[in-house]
Amino acid sequence: MNQTYTFNFPTPIRFGSGVIDELADYLKSHNLKKPLFVTDQNVAELSFFKKIKKDVERQGLEVEVFTDMHKNPVKSDVIKGGEAYHDSKCDCIVGIGGGVALDVARAILLRVNHKRDLFDYDDLIGGDKYVTEDVPHFITVPTTSGTGSEVGRSAIISEDDTKKKRILFSPKLLARIVFADPLLTMELPSFVTAATGMDALTHNMEAYVAKGFHPMCDGIALEGIALIAQSLEKATNNPDVEARSKMLLASLMGAVAFQKGLGVVHSLAHPLSSMFDTHHGLANAVNLPYGMEFNYEGFEDRFDKMALALGLGSNEGNKVVSHLFALNDSLGLPTKLSDLGVKKEHIDQLSVLAEADFCHPNNPKPVKIEDFKNLYTKAL
Repeated sequence: MNQTYTFNFPTPIRFGSGVIDELADYLKSHNLKKPLFVTDQNVAELSFFKKIKKDVERQGLEVEVFTDMHKNPVKSDVIKGGEAYHDSKCDCIVGIGGGVALDVARAILLRVNHKRDLFDYDDLIGGDKYVTEDVPHFITVPTTSGTGSEVGRSAIISEDDTKKKRILFSPKLLARIVFADPLLTMELPSFVTAATGMDALTHNMEAYVAKGFHPMCDGIALEGIALIAQSLEKATNNPDVEARSKMLLASLMGAVAFQKGLGVVHSLAHPLSSMFDTHHGLANAVNLPYGMEFNYEGFEDRFDKMALALGLGSNEGNKVVSHLFALNDSLGLPTKLSDLGVKKEHIDQLSVLAEADFCHPNNPKPVKIEDFKNLYTKAL
């Protein structure tokens, strides 16, 4: 973990401590002169972001910065970002941050040369067929180890009024290159490290149990689970570069693995972000044990393999759920929805939103609205 590497899957990835220092030379080598840096307001104030911007400007490039986005991004954020790109006459986009910033950056990328209503491109209604134009040069720089959006080809953006989540998707939205530098994650607060880390674990676990046949994603998911088991508590409570590196790898592996699909946990989590503006990783963390408990019966062999990856031993799949509860406790994360402000009277509305969510159709078991009500009630 003290070296730098280049590997493709399918996006070229520069991985290792210090690789962010190569960004300016990369931009110059591709004759890119005016990047739009897309990040959130918190990251924009951090010293490492200011250093990245200064290093690029020192090479004679002109940097524009866009930060006007919500914690759970909405359509108007993307529209404003597209206007910023055009008004500043930028020639490429560099997404820097966690899942929110990278989703907004990717949606802006789509918006630049695609002028239909943004949600005409919603993949769930076949909107990918309208993604026909070229997109600007796109570079991603992750600063958290959670969503793995740096290697993704989709963005989740909500409607401004209803907060309904839409998914924009196209292979054209893949980054041309990822600069994955674990040093950029070293100063993450423990809560953010824990919540985003549980997000990465959820991606890997849900991908592994998702229905369908994709043995490559299965293998990647199990290795991602193993890396998280080795490093998440260390990265949260006493971080070093090795732990941060393993979490960054596990995060991008989870995003590759969930090409296979996600499941009930994400469908439980998404409405919490819509209704309560809950951090997505935290929403996944609280719901993960309950969703995995729902999936256990009938898929014991899959849970046995996840248990082995988690370091629980052979044929110990029945210990996975209790381990997830204990892991949340050790990370200082809540295990009940009531800790997030959820009350009994919210369950019906949450369940309607969860049933309408796009993730649970890939769950290994069908999930009906009564199942969602029961799961929310149990987690309350």
